[in-house]
Amino acid sequence: MKPILVDAHCHIHSKEFDEDRDEVIRRAEKTGVKAILTSSINFSEIRKASKVAGRYEIVYLTIGWDPANLDRENHKRNLEILENMRERIVGIGEVGLDYYRVRDEEGRKLQRNIFIEYIGMAEKLKLPLIIHSRSAGRYVLEILEEYDVKRVHLHAFDGSKRWVRKAVELGYYLSIPTSVVYSRQKMNMVGIVPLEQLLLETDSPVLSPYKGMRNEPAFIVEASRKVAEIKNMSEEEVRKITGINASKFFRLYL
Repeated sequence: MKPILVDAHCHIHSKEFDEDRDEVIRRAEKTGVKAILTSSINFSEIRKASKVAGRYEIVYLTIGWDPANLDRENHKRNLEILENMRERIVGIGEVGLDYYRVRDEEGRKLQRNIFIEYIGMAEKLKLPLIIHSRSAGRYVLEILEEYDVKRVHLHAFDGSKRWVRKAVELGYYLSIPTSVVYSRQKMNMVGIVPLEQLLLETDSPVLSPYKGMRNEPAFIVEASRKVAEIKNMSEEEVRKITGINASKFFRLYL
């Protein structure tokens, strides 16, 4: 298989790209990106994200919900949308827990309960989960293990080395964002996670490898270069294996 680049998590449908999305996609293609997964995280984004995914052949859609902005009624509607759009999406997410922005126990309890319902929906629809776990890595892993979830992508995981090792033990995929060029925690994660369980992501428009600049999928090359450097292997091998990983995990058939 020819080495390919896959941006396993971003928000290419966001307003930050409204003025130059065509050019952004072209730059990504020019750098060798073959797939971009864009994640819708609220109702106002779903239609737009779906339209963007329909316009560009290399853009794939996932639908989730920002765990820091949850309520029961919207969650119920989102589950209905997921079922109705099953054939147009490749994953559920991002969903999970955010204990950085939500500090009160009532809010965290709501997050946990809704997260568990998304786990059930992923099983029902036979779709993988893309997990948001800001300042909540341990708690996310405990829930995923309790419910015996298998197809898990931990996006920009910020847990300690202990919980990174636990995620590896559970067989989950972890995506390395472009911020790995300056984040010591992400560099440490690269050293722990086997290449066979790594994905690459930009999380565009945030987490840029260039301070003060908007991030974009073309910058995924910075993540692949840093991973290659840390693991002391060729960038071609990193692209090959992470591309295979993403293709298999999301069933993209690239």
